[in-house]
Amino acid sequence: MSCQLNIQDLGKIPYMRALEKQRALQKIVIKNRESTPTPFHLLLLEHEPAVITMSKRAGSKEHLLATESQLKKAGVEVCATDRGGDITYHGTGQLVGYPICDLNALSLRIHSYMRFLESTIIEVLGNFGIESHRDSCATGVWVGDAKICAMGVRVSRWVSMHGFALNVNPNMEHFNLIVPCGLAGRNITSMQLLLGDSCPSMKEVKEVVSESFRVAITRQSQVQREPHQ
Repeated sequence: MSCQLNIQDLGKIPYMRALEKQRALQKIVIKNRESTPTPFHLLLLEHEPAVITMSKRAGSKEHLLATESQLKKAGVEVCATDRGGDITYHGTGQLVGYPICDLNALSLRIHSYMRFLESTIIEVLGNFGIESHRDSCATGVWVGDAKICAMGVRVSRWVSMHGFALNVNPNMEHFNLIVPCGLAGRNITSMQLLLGDSCPSMKEVKEVVSESFRVAITRQSQVQREPHQ
């Protein structure tokens, strides 16, 4: 199946505006899913102002550690979200990617789609000399015992939205406001912490992410299609 990946760099954008953009594109992909080539989208951005998003998962609210006054002082908003996963932080210095993809066209189920996202980010990090891996007990990408990329998605009629949050050079103190992803005792890291002065710019990371997703989407779209039931 032929797929066309349209990549948009939204720069720095509030969380709710990006959510509205995702929902609009998801409707477009669902409507045009039988077109050739199948239209896919990847939104790349940083969230500003900084935001803590909480899913509907039971216990997510308990993983917010900061008081209202602490959040205000830090300049961090709180938003409810419809993605999977637990509580997550987003802010400048963190590259957020929202792929809007027809999973049926990629011959993927939700579980295999998450592994697809992880593999792509692992490849991205490898380009910068960072050896990363999956964790069999927790979704995302890890370096040692520290998470460097959080992930959570929502799928409607087999079209995805939400995606990944890769820590390039975020404000690491903001992660202390929550129990990241609800995983107590697990550490968070960033490309800046790992690479120091060799850390790439956000622009450089976006370029590698864009190319890696183009290659991964093209490769996966060639897999024989198995329609979802």
